Amino acid sequence: MNGTPPAVDKDWWRGAVIYEIYPRSFQDTTGDGVGDLAGITRRLAYLADLGVDAIWIAPFFQSPMKDYGYDVSNYTAVDPLFGTIADFDDLVAEARRLKIKVMIDQVLSHTSDQSPWFKESRQSRDNPKHDWYVWADPKPDGTPPNNWLSIFGGPAWEWDTRRCQYYFHNFLVEQPDLNFHNKAVQDALLDTVRFWLERGVDGLRLDTVNFYFHSQGLESNPPADNHDAPEAPAVNPYNFQEHIHDKSQPQNLQFLARLRSLLDEYPAETTVGEIGDGPRSLKTMAAYTSGGDKLHMCYTFDFLGPQFSAKHFRERTEAFEAIVGDGWPCWAFSNHDIVRHVTRWKDATTLGHDQLAALAAAILLSLRGSVCMYQGEELGLTEANLSFEDLRDPYGIRFWPEFKGRDGCRTPMVWESNAPNGGFSDRKPWLPVSPAHVPLAVNREAGDPASTLAVYKRLLAFRRAHPALRKGTIRFVDAPADVLAFVREGEGETVLCAFNISADAARFALPAGMKVTPLSGHGFTGRPEGGTIALSGGDVFYGSVA
Repeated sequence: MNGTPPAVDKDWWRGAVIYEIYPRSFQDTTGDGVGDLAGITRRLAYLADLGVDAIWIAPFFQSPMKDYGYDVSNYTAVDPLFGTIADFDDLVAEARRLKIKVMIDQVLSHTSDQSPWFKESRQSRDNPKHDWYVWADPKPDGTPPNNWLSIFGGPAWEWDTRRCQYYFHNFLVEQPDLNFHNKAVQDALLDTVRFWLERGVDGLRLDTVNFYFHSQGLESNPPADNHDAPEAPAVNPYNFQEHIHDKSQPQNLQFLARLRSLLDEYPAETTVGEIGDGPRSLKTMAAYTSGGDKLHMCYTFDFLGPQFSAKHFRERTEAFEAIVGDGWPCWAFSNHDIVRHVTRWKDATTLGHDQLAALAAAILLSLRGSVCMYQGEELGLTEANLSFEDLRDPYGIRFWPEFKGRDGCRTPMVWESNAPNGGFSDRKPWLPVSPAHVPLAVNREAGDPASTLAVYKRLLAFRRAHPALRKGTIRFVDAPADVLAFVREGEGETVLCAFNISADAARFALPAGMKVTPLSGHGFTGRPEGGTIALSGGDVFYGSVA
């Protein structure tokens, strides 16, 4: 045996399945009702058995928790609520043993107002960090400098009595935006990123990656022609503006190139950016991922809305392929900010819950690109129905009752149906466990070959067994209105994928001259009959194309 180390796969992220963990709600090991890093470590074997390639851990950094970790006060410290830096090191070590990559959430666009950086910046107009945040004088009448709005409601400007200026916040007033036009700010942030790279993380999920820069001219945004931005609820006045000055500025490309240069110093790092940019999202995604010198991949809100149809999946995917060019997508149907997809799409289809969950899994795991799964989607968890008294999310509290916020998708993971709180914690959890989730607990689904969990395990294994599904090209095939059909091709194989979005049986006529042989191992029953593919309601067909 020689001592040559194994070759590093720098492209491990292409086609990877990344499992998002919301640590507050994954597994509590300390009995305080809040999940922690040790809880993630405890459950890594479950994720290895499920078959995911990587985990993305939502923020666990020191924070006053006004926005539950997305308001960071210290980028290089673990909040005691989640454990210690030693707990994080143990997590990485166990993930390495199980061959699971570890990605962490980086919230670089803003900090907490309790950050030492902001505390210094707000003291005066001439201190060393006076311009680390976005400060502006009022108009002559004392009102904010422009019309920019916060996603969380109201103006994006907050008056500070020490400086007698306004500061900019895209989110809560407790989340002041950093001034990326200041290179010292960029340097400080990149130093914090390096801290975690040195601790062995394999990649970064970048929160609100197109929000880093603002227009230095502070021009007011024009009104929007369409108020249906998928990133914010319809009742939010944020949708009434075209956000052309408060985000998605061209200077961001230079910063992303700096970030990529840092990551390229390490063997096999990756990035996935979150882009919320309304109708411009795909163009922004193209700019951020093209050329191989910025982000590795991004995801948009294209599949995080209420649309569930073959037409929508085809149009948005083809638009990506046409616009993004050499970029690489990362698709998601659910995450910690969005109503869970089996609930979000139930009114768009007559499929039953289990059929919808299985069909959505097959579509997600067959599209060209990498995949982000959200904890509990492999169990078919629905959006939890919470009372106003149970809410913790400031976003939901602000817009209740027309928009109920993000708590319904953040309730605790259910591990054991016969244990208190679904096996999440021995004590009252920070959010209640949904009674509807308990019958879907891991211990109940693990032994049922017809369960949603079993469907995901089969599909993940099937995806690994067919390289064309991980990294191959995609080409759509014309099909009846309720059938989504495309060909994935690469690494010596060609696979036809067909999905019946309807609850009614459908027949899909094969393109002239195409011959297919059914592939096994995925658990669906679609089958060839002559020159057609027969699909029952919600059914899927995978076939090898000769």
